[in-house]
Amino acid sequence: MIEKMVTDEAAFISDVLRSEAEAITRLAVRISANSNDSLDFIKAIDLITASDGHVVVSGMGKSGLIGIKLSATLASLGQASHFVHPAEAVHGDLGRIRANDVALLLSYSGETDELLNFAAILQADGVNRIAISKSNQSSLAKIASVHISLGDIEEACPLNLAPTATTATMLAAGDALALAVARRKNFKADDFHKIHPGGMLGIGLRPVSEVLRFQVGKNLTCVPLAATMKSALQTCGQGRRAGALMVVDDHGRLVGILTDGDVRRLINQHGAAALEKPIAECMTKHPRCLPAQSLVRDAVRLIRELRVDELPVVDFDAKPIGLIDIQDLIALKVVRD
Repeated sequence: MIEKMVTDEAAFISDVLRSEAEAITRLAVRISANSNDSLDFIKAIDLITASDGHVVVSGMGKSGLIGIKLSATLASLGQASHFVHPAEAVHGDLGRIRANDVALLLSYSGETDELLNFAAILQADGVNRIAISKSNQSSLAKIASVHISLGDIEEACPLNLAPTATTATMLAAGDALALAVARRKNFKADDFHKIHPGGMLGIGLRPVSEVLRFQVGKNLTCVPLAATMKSALQTCGQGRRAGALMVVDDHGRLVGILTDGDVRRLINQHGAAALEKPIAECMTKHPRCLPAQSLVRDAVRLIRELRVDELPVVDFDAKPIGLIDIQDLIALKVVRD
């Protein structure tokens, strides 16, 4: 009985997800196949990118909640934006809106009274209006400067009542619009970092050179290629040290790396005689390394990919500037111990 119930519920959940995915897919197919539908998106992008004001997002109920998320997405991509509740607008919040703003109005039915009243006021004030609703024949579409039609969508709800597939499609359409605006404005990773200085996103976009604990010339010495294992290990000094030695040629360019693990394996195999070996015979030659302009997220990706604990960081001439250690990344909380 329990197994049958689990199977039935799993099938139901799968159907819900499939219904929402199919609704989004149908819109995507329409956009790619219908020049009028794609042109509406382009007109909306034109309105936003031509404005030096905010994108004021508004909607009632579930559409309003989608609008709050879309406003946050626009802001995170460098487009100034805020949400105004359509009912609150006529009780003082109209003061949040300027003539050079662009309004993004959300209502699947396109017949929501509060939003239509708000749209009419915006029209009278000369504020450009982008609407997203079910049909180009909706009341909201007729009062909009530009309208994006989502088309007929059956809700994933078995009763066809709870907003599910419609809100999922509205969110996807809004995300597409926000990303297209960012693309038009040539929004780059550096721009993203400036407005995401905190959290994992911000840390991942920091230059790796900013988080180097071990730096050449400060607390890290490079070893010449001609060194023996013994002389190389003597350069490590006392106190906190890196978990690897970087080996350079006569021009100061990185040619190898020797980790603490390498040293332990050599001594286990050869005993004290390992210390007399040339480091050139013991090191890992031409190791993978990070350019100095790399980001923390690049270091995370490469350390996971190579399954190593240390990565050399080099300049444009392949000369080491430091060593990124997995413990540094754990301290930044971008990888787990």
